[in-house]
Amino acid sequence: MDGARHLTLSLASRGVSCRVRLLDELAPATCEAVWRALPLTGDAYHAKFARNEVYTLVPRIPGAPRRENPTVTPIPGDVCLFDFEPWEIGNPAYGYEAGTAAHHEQGATDLALFYDRNNLLLNGDVGWVPGNVFGTVVDGRAGTAGLAEMAVACNDLWRNGFAGERLVWERD
Repeated sequence: MDGARHLTLSLASRGVSCRVRLLDELAPATCEAVWRALPLTGDAYHAKFARNEVYTLVPRIPGAPRRENPTVTPIPGDVCLFDFEPWEIGNPAYGYEAGTAAHHEQGATDLALFYDRNNLLLNGDVGWVPGNVFGTVVDGRAGTAGLAEMAVACNDLWRNGFAGERLVWERD
């Protein structure tokens, strides 16, 4: 046993899960904040701007740093945290319904999985949007998919819609 912490990330309606190894050595404060907050679940969304990203918004996670192990070019399998002030994410053009975490008065945390290549975290309203890389998808044990299977489900989310889909984050 290598001592690494893991979580399970699932698309509930599609019945697909993958295993994520936390990158405690690169993003210790982010990993600890997420770990303490688990389990988390929320509506699943597919990115408009970042390209190959599936994410959920939850109320701000206490203790999550604004920047730690940041990137604007996530690679396949990267799991990232984005910390947003209320004014950064509540724009009606983004399409989040009133009453969701996007409109929380304290801001929101975006927990994201990047499932394919060529991602660029640039938003026309605010510019560069660095995310904290705090985990990576690993081939899991029985009952979980690897990145390839999760990417198929994420791409299906893009093509066929995400209404009713939930993204679930749990300790492994």
